[in-house]
Amino acid sequence: MPEFFHDRRLYYTPIEFALKHIGGTWKMPILWRLQGEAQRFSELKKDIPHITDKMLTSQLRELETKGLVKRIVLPGTTPRVEYSLTDKGKTAIPVIETIMKYGFGLMQEEGIEWPH
Repeated sequence: MPEFFHDRRLYYTPIEFALKHIGGTWKMPILWRLQGEAQRFSELKKDIPHITDKMLTSQLRELETKGLVKRIVLPGTTPRVEYSLTDKGKTAIPVIETIMKYGFGLMQEEGIEWPH
């Protein structure tokens, strides 16, 4: 498979390129939680309790830069911000679901129970 450059970085496979967009500890959980409806920062933070404010902010910005998440500023006396999936972000959901099912299968093989 030929290697390629993008944004001054060398990639060896399309998998590596895809994981640059959705990989890491927090990006997939954030995308997964946004699949239903737009959410505010505080809602995401509450739903992902182990993520720090700084990391959530950083990951949301990266996802926004990659075009997977859009940030919507809602007018009002106190401006509110919501995050939602873009069409591009929605295409990542089946990939995340497949990885999740694979993970559950591996956990089951190892006898690890997960509360459903």
